[in-house]
Amino acid sequence: MTPAAAPSKQAILSLYHNMLRSSQSFSSYNFRQYFVKKTKDTFRQMQNETDPDKVRDLYAQAVKDSAVLRRSAIVNQLYGGWKLAVEVQKPHPEESMQRSDN
Repeated sequence: MTPAAAPSKQAILSLYHNMLRSSQSFSSYNFRQYFVKKTKDTFRQMQNETDPDKVRDLYAQAVKDSAVLRRSAIVNQLYGGWKLAVEVQKPHPEESMQRSDN
């Protein structure tokens, strides 16, 4: 049996964008930040790897992780909680300076 070819750069980029999109779809701020960072770290490790066998293994694991991430994001969206203080957008200063009796 011949070993599978290493994934193309296009395939890796496509998987990276899909995983980032899934990571950013979490409704919980902490989960969202964690998975975006984890995704970037995973692909940075893949980018720095020179051994084609190791790249193939990292890519295969990332494909599995992508499916889990997608399902987890959906569940998180279903049971999302309150927004944290860091997520609430502050009004612009000129909006807060307007009088309410006008």
